[in-house]
Amino acid sequence: MPGVETSSLNFAASTLALEFDAQRISSAGILSRVRELGYDVAAEQMVFELGGLDCADCAAKLQQAISMEPGVLEAQVVFATAQLLVTGISGQGLRAAIVRRVAEMGYSAREPVAAFSTPAALPHSSWRSRISENRRTVLTVLSGVFLIAGFVAARLHAANLAVELLYTLAIVTGGFFIARGGWAALRTTHSLDMNMLMTIAAVGAMIIGEWEEGATAMFLFALGNTLEALTMDRARSSIRKLIALSPREATRVHGRHSDRVPVEQLAVGDLIEVKPGERIPMDGLLEQGRSTVDQAPITGESTPVDVQPGSQLFAGSINGHGALLVRVSRLAKDNTLARIVQMVQEAQGRRAPAQRFVDTFARYYTPAVIVLAACIALLPPLLTSAPFSAWLYRALVLLVIACPCALVISTPVAIVSAISSAARKGVLVKGGMYLESVARARAVAFDKTGTLTEGRPAVTDVLALNGTRALSGKGWSDKDPADLVLTLAAAIDAHSQHPVARAISAEAEHRGLDMPVTADYQQLIGHGGQARLDGHVYYVGNHALFTERVPHANDICSQVEALEEQGKTAVLVGSDREVLGLIGVADRVRAASAGVVRELRALGIGHTVLLSGDNERTARAIGETVGVDEISANLLPQDKVAAVEKVLQECGDVVMVGDGVNDAPAMARATVGIAMGAAGTDAALETADIVLMSDDLTRVPYVIRLGRSTLRNIQQNIVLSLAIKALFLLLALFGQATLWMAVFADMGTSLIVTLNGMRLLRER
Repeated sequence: MPGVETSSLNFAASTLALEFDAQRISSAGILSRVRELGYDVAAEQMVFELGGLDCADCAAKLQQAISMEPGVLEAQVVFATAQLLVTGISGQGLRAAIVRRVAEMGYSAREPVAAFSTPAALPHSSWRSRISENRRTVLTVLSGVFLIAGFVAARLHAANLAVELLYTLAIVTGGFFIARGGWAALRTTHSLDMNMLMTIAAVGAMIIGEWEEGATAMFLFALGNTLEALTMDRARSSIRKLIALSPREATRVHGRHSDRVPVEQLAVGDLIEVKPGERIPMDGLLEQGRSTVDQAPITGESTPVDVQPGSQLFAGSINGHGALLVRVSRLAKDNTLARIVQMVQEAQGRRAPAQRFVDTFARYYTPAVIVLAACIALLPPLLTSAPFSAWLYRALVLLVIACPCALVISTPVAIVSAISSAARKGVLVKGGMYLESVARARAVAFDKTGTLTEGRPAVTDVLALNGTRALSGKGWSDKDPADLVLTLAAAIDAHSQHPVARAISAEAEHRGLDMPVTADYQQLIGHGGQARLDGHVYYVGNHALFTERVPHANDICSQVEALEEQGKTAVLVGSDREVLGLIGVADRVRAASAGVVRELRALGIGHTVLLSGDNERTARAIGETVGVDEISANLLPQDKVAAVEKVLQECGDVVMVGDGVNDAPAMARATVGIAMGAAGTDAALETADIVLMSDDLTRVPYVIRLGRSTLRNIQQNIVLSLAIKALFLLLALFGQATLWMAVFADMGTSLIVTLNGMRLLRER
């Protein structure tokens, strides 16, 4: 390949060593050729925490520079979390090269100390190391000192040389990192970032003798960067607080002995002890002990829950009064809290539509203003007798105005604040685009079981028919006919995870019934199930299943209707020849359901729909109780998708609220899918666009309010940024704006939009 100097393939070690000219060919091009030939390259994922990242536009330049580093296949700077994510060809020198390049651009990079590090676990730093870590802040303070000294010297009529020297020191100290970063960006990406524009403006001011202007502008720019970094750090701190929730050590129990070990050393199946008042270090099942546990860090629920042997526990939760023995069920890197942290970090890196618009606008806006500044500096002096210095000064002001910092930061700071605020309340939003989409929703569709209802149905009626006498002659122990019906249904439903099936199994267990072992179980999706027993096929399911497969009399249909009119689900049990019995199952409506529907209507949601796989009568009884506008029953999963499509066509954007598993197709088809009660549920965490870790249905109106607040916040920030830019462009063209005023307006606007975005951290 052109640009490849040497190549050496080690077949035994499965490695390829290359020397190539990075100016003529990229590592990505080499990787593409290797893949064309049918092979792949072992790459590794690297994560760096960035320091001093205070400018969203400059972050884009940093990402471009790292992407061009030899060995880097892909690089992403997540401004919201101040992280650099790199996929690169494995090699010991790549990490050091990335750190060097980041330093050249004026920032710092380090790899995280650990996945779950608490602030107390970090090494104590001396005052010298703290000064070293905050060199930019120290130099900014020095710049301010020199600026004030120069200002005082000028007012005391000191020698011009002394005044100019003080102003020069103010420019050099304030602009050291700025100039270095701007030069690195120009050299690597061949484009001008705000650092270089500010450097050019300061040098230009010195050339035309505007020493005070240049020093004031440079100091204000450095100060603005420092303040902006501090405010962004506050917005980013929420993710660090999430990370710090999980303890770094746990007490592992071996028989009668125990020892403290890092959580990374724990394996699935290990037994750990959690003392009263301690945070639970790992996901697991409670093996011994009883207590109350505060699960607010995971679910957002402030009320502690009672736990007993068999209860599921989550890392980061706080144990109450009892000592607990917990059997570890997930590794530290896979536990629920770790996945929450990962999803929040990924969500903050996903761009919302408004952010994509802003990025596209900034890409064309900055070069256009730079060209305009060049024309302002050159054309009037060339075409007229106007003084060059006056028009150069106007051009320098325009260069400062060319920075789109406030505009570029307007969206990510709002998104990161909203997502962080939601995460603290047990709501995971997987990206800014879902916040914008949920804000525009005009309809909400609800699943019934486990969403509008508690999802814990219980058996209310067991009715035996004449056919049960045939069962008692098949070697079963003599039982009450109703118990025979329940036994047969539970034997089949033992293979199912459906809530109704679990209710039947629980009732059989409560009655102490011994269940025979069935074979050849098949789930009949949307209908029930079937299994083989003693050579015969038996069914358990809804009325539609038996209407299709098992002949039965009209009086049985009447009994089914009677149960359904009471708001109960009728489950039929029988063979392929006859119906043997009926089981009535009821699910209680959530206390909050009716209030949530009313609140959604008050928010302007014009249409609410209940989508249920249950029968028409039961679904209607539930729907009328909670007050939804439309009820659709007897729906299979594909029918729910069709129902969502119908609502989309009639109403526009629609939110689908379900359990994240059975409703996955409908949630995927909706504009936004919201999964309820997903704590510890892998499928729900992966399926939905927004995840409610608890069973709190009131979080649905909260998410819609949060989305609308976020959208308003972004719009306010964009309008404010563009309005101030337009105003100062006009002032600069007419010579009414000074250099320091332009810097003050630019950095001031950046701080205003940052603080405005951070208001979302307090959204309720």
